[in-house]
Amino acid sequence: MQDNLLSTSFCGIRMNTPVLTASGTFGFGEEFADFVALSRLGGVCVKGTTLAPRRGNEGVRIAETAGGAGMLNCIGLENPGADIFLQETLPRLTKYSMNIIVNISGSTPEDYGTLAEKLDVPGVAAIELNISCPNVREGGIVFGTDPRAAAQVTAEAKSHTGKPVIVKLSPNVTDIKVMARAVEEAGADAISLINTLLGMEIDIRTRKPVLGNVTGGLSGPCVKPVALRMVYEARQAVSLPLIGMGGITCWQDAVQFFLAGADAVAVGTANFVNPAVTMEICDGLEAYLQANGMKNIRELIGALEQ
Repeated sequence: MQDNLLSTSFCGIRMNTPVLTASGTFGFGEEFADFVALSRLGGVCVKGTTLAPRRGNEGVRIAETAGGAGMLNCIGLENPGADIFLQETLPRLTKYSMNIIVNISGSTPEDYGTLAEKLDVPGVAAIELNISCPNVREGGIVFGTDPRAAAQVTAEAKSHTGKPVIVKLSPNVTDIKVMARAVEEAGADAISLINTLLGMEIDIRTRKPVLGNVTGGLSGPCVKPVALRMVYEARQAVSLPLIGMGGITCWQDAVQFFLAGADAVAVGTANFVNPAVTMEICDGLEAYLQANGMKNIRELIGALEQ
């Protein structure tokens, strides 16, 4: 391995490779220690974390879509809560020498500020804001679909932490560029995109929704063209570092995201199919760079020819 080809810096965080794992698809990282050299990853975005423990949604929470090209999920942010993460989980994770990025969710802007402050501790490399959540105070408006709400959450988190704040954008909007500019102006340090698309599946035998929550987040190979387009558009709109994600299953997919302007990539649903896929992507990227006479992955970023 020649990971010096892939070494990079993201928001001041030194990364051995620009390949990360997406929140909700990799547990807390330790679950994959038998399959992955965790220190080789650029970072592990751990399971979504809330202030209080959450049991998640009832009923069926995961369903494969037709043709096996995607997955619907409505887990409901099941997690042990921030205090348990800090007291029990984080101390265990520090032994793996990996960059730990904590994905956080809340119901009000103040929730995000409180979480950001709690997680401003050694061992946490950055905070990722999941803004695909409803603002209960505003009657359920989703933070990630309203630029003013997204900006408010971003500013609140930034004012409570010295860690880099990465805002994860929802694709369920008319214009991703508007959302990217809003969080950039509010002080975001970086953007990750995309989160899942909203979808549903119906069982024609029972005439009922397959998922217990009726709708869920669509991810997997079927969303890649949408994700790639949104990364490209965000790159035209903002100067912030970008983490591209959405349907990446192989190194060729990753190359496309770098060409579109991503500074790093995150692998999500593919981890369920092949727990070692991130290592295969790192190997493939190295071989691609060598074959094309490149000395570092940064030469590939935004190199799309038109």
